[in-house]
Amino acid sequence: MSMPIVPETAARPPLGRRLAARFAVGLAAVCVRLSPLRLAQVLRVLSRGARPADRRRALEARQAVVHVSVRCAGQGCLQRSVATVLLCRLTGTWPDWCTGARTQPFRAHAWVEAGGVPVGEPDDTPLYQVTLSVRHRT
Repeated sequence: MSMPIVPETAARPPLGRRLAARFAVGLAAVCVRLSPLRLAQVLRVLSRGARPADRRRALEARQAVVHVSVRCAGQGCLQRSVATVLLCRLTGTWPDWCTGARTQPFRAHAWVEAGGVPVGEPDDTPLYQVTLSVRHRT
């Protein structure tokens, strides 16, 4: 028997942040329809010129995305991660965007990192082998 999927919850962000998060979620919904390599190319272009996102800013962006989107609050990790980096980019920062897989059991996942640490993710995220990423350029 599997555990029921419980969506994440987050505190209600200010109105301006919610509007920006809705924009990022909508744009992410379009972006995730691209092939993985094309998506990474688009994100690389968008990441240019951004400052590295610190953990607090990345977590606030993730929480805003989760607050405005049921899909992102549930099992929509790809859209959630893309929306999070896009929302951070609107403020001039960029967290690392990562996708990966694990084999025991097989799972795929997408997430953001700040300072090399997954932001707002389950404790098992380090078990995923990164297969594609767009990291902040130093």
